Amino acid sequence: MTSDLTAPPKREFQSFHDFPIVTDLDNLDADIAILGIPFGDPYSMGEASNDQSNAPTHIRRYCERALRGLDRYDFDIGGTLLDGRDIKVVDCGDVVAEAKDVAGNHDRSEQAVRKILASGALPIILGGDHAIPIPVFRAFEGRGPITLVQVDAHVDWRDVFHGVSFGLSSVIRRASEMEHIEDIYQIGLRSAGSGRPEEVEAALAYGSNLISDMELQELGMNAILDRIPDGGDYYLTIDADGVDPTIMPAVAGPAPGGVNYSQMRTLIQGLVKKGNVVGMDIVEITPSRDVNGITAITAGRFICNLIGTAVRAGYFDKK
Repeated sequence: MTSDLTAPPKREFQSFHDFPIVTDLDNLDADIAILGIPFGDPYSMGEASNDQSNAPTHIRRYCERALRGLDRYDFDIGGTLLDGRDIKVVDCGDVVAEAKDVAGNHDRSEQAVRKILASGALPIILGGDHAIPIPVFRAFEGRGPITLVQVDAHVDWRDVFHGVSFGLSSVIRRASEMEHIEDIYQIGLRSAGSGRPEEVEAALAYGSNLISDMELQELGMNAILDRIPDGGDYYLTIDADGVDPTIMPAVAGPAPGGVNYSQMRTLIQGLVKKGNVVGMDIVEITPSRDVNGITAITAGRFICNLIGTAVRAGYFDKK
């Protein structure tokens, strides 16, 4: 029993789970690197600095509710996050953006991820809108073939919109044009968004596996996982609006239905166990629309499931 009558005032985490902050990417020594990329390629001036650019900070602030401490037992992963192992997790902060240099912002994002990959660390990206993964995908050049797994309500195959070809509605089309991206699985598609028949036709012509929310709910996530070949390298991109809005309400385009928490846990852990997850991002969170921080907490839980399962799968044992 403590004899102290007072305790220090509570403080918010600055980094993800208070992991060390490392911004010297040329000398990075880590197994897992958290990286914020707040800014993508906007369609209009109103989107140049939208609230989604605050999402990396929002997720970090609520991560204590996703996991109360590194010493706490997590029933999703069967123990503590790092399982008592010598695993180095760092937070690399946010990519610096310049207001009048959108193309340069994408380039800086790509270079940051390239440096993380060169160090041998697993990148986990906090967005930003869904344009954010485009430079991330580019950074994997020469590391293919990569199977891209997307969770999203929308198909994201637009070619050009408002003169912008690297925006949030074009992310999967741009990925399909990269030689190192091979199979694509798009999970949780539902309702009606920016996608038109021609975008769906383009996706099908490429050979993308379009898995609607109706199909997911009828068959279950394990059946969807069985379709993805074993032994591959997988990149997981999660648009928050692809997830059930009861657990991720803070999105610009909410739609009823979506991938629920247990299905997301099955997907993340299943990909880790069937092959090698080479990266993950979570994007499209709008902090001002969050309810009691549940969207940020859910994002933190996805990250904990990836880290905890990867640790137990021996991802970092050979480093």
